[in-house]
Amino acid sequence: MVIKGFHLGFHRSIGAAKPASVAPKMNFASPLISGRLVQRYKRFLADIELDDGSIITAHCPNSGAMLGVNMPGLKVWLSKSPNPNRKLAYTWELVEVPDGSGSFTKVGIDTHLPNKLVAEALVGGRIPELTGYASIRPEVKYAAASRVDFLLTDPDRPPCWLEVKNVHLSRTPPLAEFPDCKAARSTRHLEDLAAQVREGHRAVALFVVQREDCDRFRACADLDPAFAAGLERAADAGVEVLVYACAMSTGAIRISRRIAWDR
Repeated sequence: MVIKGFHLGFHRSIGAAKPASVAPKMNFASPLISGRLVQRYKRFLADIELDDGSIITAHCPNSGAMLGVNMPGLKVWLSKSPNPNRKLAYTWELVEVPDGSGSFTKVGIDTHLPNKLVAEALVGGRIPELTGYASIRPEVKYAAASRVDFLLTDPDRPPCWLEVKNVHLSRTPPLAEFPDCKAARSTRHLEDLAAQVREGHRAVALFVVQREDCDRFRACADLDPAFAAGLERAADAGVEVLVYACAMSTGAIRISRRIAWDR
């Protein structure tokens, strides 16, 4: 199986399918650098105090509210680009937050990473509910003004439209929640998926939890009641809801296990 036109941007490209016993993972290209968060601002910028006391500005690959993972003083990990011409040499990759049991858990903050994790997991057969398709295409246009994250096709079954959402919020571990702010675009994606079901196709909303301390998931109705209601409507219309948690370390991240959706 090959995913055409998809660049992982991590340590390797997608190729032939791996045996299901092999756990695909996204390795960081070089050892991460630790520090403490000073402040996150202007959505894409974060000031970090490194362990040597110096303060640098890093790229923050997350345009959302980052509720619960952007408090000053939290321990963070950064990658450093080998490109000497890049404006910001560092990228914020991980943050460590309390897990509710007196310990800490690492959380991935890159909202683009789940698509890459899912791509690897699809090729590696690590998501059993989505195996058996001959072709996987990323970023396929559908509906009026949307692109689905992945389209899975096979001559012997209806096409499967797969939308991926990143989850980092957990206000009361072990419960993961999405979204952490108003998410009108994500609500529209659910409506687009439901439309595909009405056409006789398969549609899946896959939530990727970039943390290890959660075993349940719920739509965050108090922060975005429209999304929570939309997820219920989509599920009632036949859209499948899958939630997978990740194994997190400073060396690699991978999709590891399915967790329950609390309706």
